[in-house]
Amino acid sequence: TFNDYCGSLAHTAHVVQWGGVHVWKVGGPKGKMFALAFPELQKQLAVTFKVSATSYDILKEQPGLRPAPYLASRGMTWIQRVSNDTMDDDALQDYLAESRRLCALSLPTAVQQKLGLA
Repeated sequence: TFNDYCGSLAHTAHVVQWGGVHVWKVGGPKGKMFALAFPELQKQLAVTFKVSATSYDILKEQPGLRPAPYLASRGMTWIQRVSNDTMDDDALQDYLAESRRLCALSLPTAVQQKLGLA
């Protein structure tokens, strides 16, 4: 379901790297990553995504969510959903779409224009 949803978003690409992590990027395979899924981490799929600074401050304290390992420790506003205690799948999809939008903003302007994202 995660891969199907991310694949339905415009201008996205899927790669599997880092020992089986499903990585979704906006702007093609060499674009900016916007979502990661760790299928082997635990019983429920762990999904990592970028959020705004305000959302990060709110979400990092919620049950079933945490600052994303590695990314958040480097000052990036990424959250990892490890269970659906607080965030159901519909809300997760909304955050994934927003993560895609936020990450697209960091693509070069020419690429954004070519893809119709600007």
